[in-house]
Amino acid sequence: MTTLVIPTDAPAVVGPGQGRWTYADWEGLPDDGNRYEIIDGVLYMSTAPRSFHQWIIRKLERYIGIPAEDQGLAYAFAAPIGLLMPGCDPAQPDYVVVTARRAAILRDGRSMGVPDLIIEALPSSNRAYDETIKLEAYARAGVPEYAIVDPRDRNLLHRRLEGPGQYGDAAIYGEADTVQFDCLPGIDVPVGALFAGAPDTTL
Repeated sequence: MTTLVIPTDAPAVVGPGQGRWTYADWEGLPDDGNRYEIIDGVLYMSTAPRSFHQWIIRKLERYIGIPAEDQGLAYAFAAPIGLLMPGCDPAQPDYVVVTARRAAILRDGRSMGVPDLIIEALPSSNRAYDETIKLEAYARAGVPEYAIVDPRDRNLLHRRLEGPGQYGDAAIYGEADTVQFDCLPGIDVPVGALFAGAPDTTL
């Protein structure tokens, strides 16, 4: 049967009805340049991001991924990457950090477990996907830290897991601020540098 993918202006794909998608179904999807994710059995799709979004991801690699790996603290991966954890089979976050002590979850070409940190850069449309659907899914899965980079407001929102399935209020860091994540002690991330110098800041 065909499934109407969310967002609803996405093309229909062959597969089970919404709410019944599995990792095995995901593995059978076409390699068509779109990013497919399954959250609680629902198939979501996003198209190629804008260049400003990709600029931010490159800066995350510069200020988080490379220092973390150089210091032997963690491994970092940018999308697309299949992240399999409870309720997400799979999710494909923009940026995933797994500490070195938990590297065993990186196997069979996927991340097979809950990472220490997930970072999403908000898209120009469908912001609610990262701010609500993914936030709730990551909290239920038990991701200890979740950050959202907002290119419109030029800030970073950082949440910590406070209890089962629940994040606390977001700490908000502006362009003049520096943020440090719990899983990466000693690595300071200058928020303004994530946006600075981009040749095209179209949202």
